[in-house]
Amino acid sequence: MNAILQTSNTVAAVPHDGVSVPFGRPIFLVGMMGAGKTTIGRGLARELGYAFVDLDHALEARCGVRIPVIFDIEGEAGFRQRESRLLAEYMHQQGVVVATGGGIVTVEDNRKLLREHGIVIYLQAELDELVRRTARDRNRPLLATANPRQTLHELMQRREPLYHEVAGLRLETGTAPVATLVRKLIRMLHTAPDKHSSTAQPHTGIMNIVNVDTPGGQYPIRIAPGRLDALARAVPEDATAVALVTNPTVAAHYGARVRASLEASGHRVVQLELPDGEAHKNWQTLNLIFDLLLAEKFDRRAVLVALGGGVIGDMVGFAAATYMRGIRFIQVPTTLLAQVDSSVGGKTAVNHPLGKNMIGAFYQPIAVEVDTDVLRTLPAREISAGLAEVIKYGMILDADFFEWCERNVAALRALDPEALRWAITRSCELKAYVVSQDERESGLRAILNLGHTFGHAIEAGLGYGQWLHGEAVGCGMVQAAELSARVCGLPRESVDRIRALVEAIGCPVTAPDLGDERWFDLMRVDKKAEAGEIRFVLLPSIGEAVRCAAPDEAVRDVLAATVA
Repeated sequence: MNAILQTSNTVAAVPHDGVSVPFGRPIFLVGMMGAGKTTIGRGLARELGYAFVDLDHALEARCGVRIPVIFDIEGEAGFRQRESRLLAEYMHQQGVVVATGGGIVTVEDNRKLLREHGIVIYLQAELDELVRRTARDRNRPLLATANPRQTLHELMQRREPLYHEVAGLRLETGTAPVATLVRKLIRMLHTAPDKHSSTAQPHTGIMNIVNVDTPGGQYPIRIAPGRLDALARAVPEDATAVALVTNPTVAAHYGARVRASLEASGHRVVQLELPDGEAHKNWQTLNLIFDLLLAEKFDRRAVLVALGGGVIGDMVGFAAATYMRGIRFIQVPTTLLAQVDSSVGGKTAVNHPLGKNMIGAFYQPIAVEVDTDVLRTLPAREISAGLAEVIKYGMILDADFFEWCERNVAALRALDPEALRWAITRSCELKAYVVSQDERESGLRAILNLGHTFGHAIEAGLGYGQWLHGEAVGCGMVQAAELSARVCGLPRESVDRIRALVEAIGCPVTAPDLGDERWFDLMRVDKKAEAGEIRFVLLPSIGEAVRCAAPDEAVRDVLAATVA
């Protein structure tokens, strides 16, 4: 049967027509079917004076039959082998733009080739737009199902982390004219340094944007190196004054730089440094913010800027929510944990001696500005604490992302710019999705608390500040995995994977001995308890989370297995 698929082992040379090649290496467009790779690729090649190749069309021409026929005869595995061989032939071509098939990234060797030899651009589109664009296309075997929309959704879930893994640039195609998108791509290509250059810096021309849409407010999360120098753009023009709130540690690194950046907006800027650390996240410290705002006669059009980790972000957000019954604020998170978790979603609070974050409000910022460069000044322990929240998103919502974290844990701990950019972006995307569905934690949002019931007990039991929040959550996730195995059937293999990854990111996997009764007392005053009954977020499988109670004897078994 395979004999009808005649192939050639060579590819014709790509003509340059004497046009200079500004980027040196081949340009590959990746993304879902319907994302616009062929249309935009043709326009980009025309503007650059490059040749254009649609890999699917090239494969059909080589085989002499259409892709659905290849699938019918050889199956998807056979098609992928042919696709991979053809892709490899373009790796050392110059002056060519290649529109790849949507599944090209599902083969590990392809991803390696793309990362090492190509300039890779991820074209991204919303699910509804993909459904509309592919509705009448009969040349896509993977969509020949009873529910193409569901198939597209499932393919997106599996492939999106892989697109981010290989791509140095990302473009939302949306509904903008093709010419506009092509011009934007060319600007991005000229401003983003080549990762293969020995002098390249971490993608200073790239900015990922995640939009958060809740009843309490809509705002962007901007993720890029160098965002500290662009904060003036985030300050509304009608702001009457700006209060920059930080702590001495962060101020020593970035205070003067950020203040100068904010002053470039033309507004009056005053600065306040709060005591550093979780132990100072209380009402007394919060009052220092109110004292400043009142002394400086800040009105309702003033803006607060939170420059720091989760403690600063939570307190500034709570102050913004309550000063004059609500003023605007901007989050500028400087720890990985704050960048992927506390700065997103509008939770604000201070601690009480009897419980963590027990006094607070849901209040959304007007922007979150994530500068990935600031992570270079963090201690390794802070990076590990932040990675606990990163892997949490994979555990509760995205098994493929969890697997990606397993494969890339060394790169993440080494602060590889591309790995961090994708980890932060995907974490923010997942949290933004949950928050948009449930802003005030009346249902779905509770799954974000995986590991927190145990983790908060550790923090309160030892005294706030002994363990970092992320360390406590990391250990708490191991305990939650053990409880999941006992209560809802999480396979032991999955428990072991979770424990191994928590340990690999550098977080503790053994909890402190607080005494069983102290553990139960602390967990009963957690915000997730209901009428004194402890509620846990548990995992039937990696990528799926539920909220439920657990028998006391099962919890005691977990404590016996995880406490030292």
